[in-house]
Amino acid sequence: MAIIVEIVGWVGAVLVLGAYILVSIGRLSGGSALFQWMNALGAGFFVLNTWWHGAIPSMVLNIVWSAIGFAALWRIWRAKATDSR
Repeated sequence: MAIIVEIVGWVGAVLVLGAYILVSIGRLSGGSALFQWMNALGAGFFVLNTWWHGAIPSMVLNIVWSAIGFAALWRIWRAKATDSR
């Protein structure tokens, strides 16, 4: 189980870092669904990893980070649903 938690943590790190790099070099917009998915899932994966390691402050930060990403995805989805009417 420890190996799985570490892999999940590293995948989370790659997703969050990748999202930041792609926005920084102009390949993604901060308002894009892909950017928000990468951040929300990456932070969600960090939640599991930090909980496993007992890093509660980091866990709470990543819960909030993930919630912000999923809220942004909800907003993007609602905007698309409204536009398609």
